[in-house]
Amino acid sequence: MEQDMLFTVCGVVASVGMVLGYLPQAIETIRTRNTDGIALPTFLMMAIGGMAFMIQGLIHKPEIIWSLFLTNLITSTCSCIVFGIKIYNDYFKKN
Repeated sequence: MEQDMLFTVCGVVASVGMVLGYLPQAIETIRTRNTDGIALPTFLMMAIGGMAFMIQGLIHKPEIIWSLFLTNLITSTCSCIVFGIKIYNDYFKKN
């Protein structure tokens, strides 16, 4: 029982830390649309990795790992948005 509680607490702490660590950068990028210092492959791989973790959280048996799923839903969504802004800025925006 103690190990289950430790597992849950570690998952929640990791989830909160990941979102709080990642969200400010994503919000700043979305707000300013400035992607000059962002590497395109980084956000592509972060989105793919986050989606894979979402799937892992959903298919975990005997129960869904909600902290894993929700954390990666937030970070994957932000990664996809930043990736889209980066693509637009690099390939479609006329400077």
